[in-house]
Amino acid sequence: MADRIARKFPLRHPAENPTFILMVVLNFVILGVLIDFLTSLALIPPALRDTNWETAWRAAAAAIIAIAPALLIARQVQRASTRGTALKLSRTQFPDLYASTDEFAGTLGVHPAPDLYLTNGNGTLNAFAAQSGWTNNYVVLTNELFANLRNENREGTRFILGHELGHIRLHHVSLWYSLVLCYSQLIPVLGPTLSRLREYSCDRNGAALESNGEMGLVLLTAGRYAADNVQVNELVTQGRQLGGFWVGISQLPRSHPWTVRRIWRLYQLGLFGVVPVQAAHDAGVPQDR
Repeated sequence: MADRIARKFPLRHPAENPTFILMVVLNFVILGVLIDFLTSLALIPPALRDTNWETAWRAAAAAIIAIAPALLIARQVQRASTRGTALKLSRTQFPDLYASTDEFAGTLGVHPAPDLYLTNGNGTLNAFAAQSGWTNNYVVLTNELFANLRNENREGTRFILGHELGHIRLHHVSLWYSLVLCYSQLIPVLGPTLSRLREYSCDRNGAALESNGEMGLVLLTAGRYAADNVQVNELVTQGRQLGGFWVGISQLPRSHPWTVRRIWRLYQLGLFGVVPVQAAHDAGVPQDR
């Protein structure tokens, strides 16, 4: 199923790579400016040299450059914290989740398969992929994503798991990827825009791996106590109708796209199967009879 969909649809949002390239170029421009502030001072106006402004510019440049080495430390600390506070899954520890990870990693060509950890989200619905060092990939899921939900939200959890493995497959968590964006990703609007494109890309991977996984996004939208009672067709229609100037403006600083739009996009692409009847009718999409 995933192979067939991969041939029909690229499992990366078409705008992600061009935006990434732009951000990498900006990153090196920023780095060049920072190095100049610390060395030749050619970019500092002559009137500000040998003043407190020069000292301030140098200090700011040094602090920003330090983001890169700080990133290396943060990655290692995060992995150590995960190992100390979360449950590592195995073939005998939550075998279904472990088997899904193994299956998805094989389908996506992620070798070796990442370690999988389960943690207590204290009510928070969350999952993330990360890496320590150069190759130590891992995924962390909170138990709120499936515990005490109908059928343990099996398909929805698989979609979320596939989404996180998508981040690994597309190198979003790689050290080199983080380093070539470590400065430009701090630019307002541009940084969040690339982040949202990454999420759309990984949604495609998750849906290709689990085409019945819409409950994963329903859960993130309505919460664990109401998700089982949501009318998915109405939610998809809501996503299709979402738009307008203020919707666009309010999304600019966000790292993730609107959840209702994410589920509509996956139905629109055919990755979640047939568009629900009401949404298809509103959008003028022909339905199979």
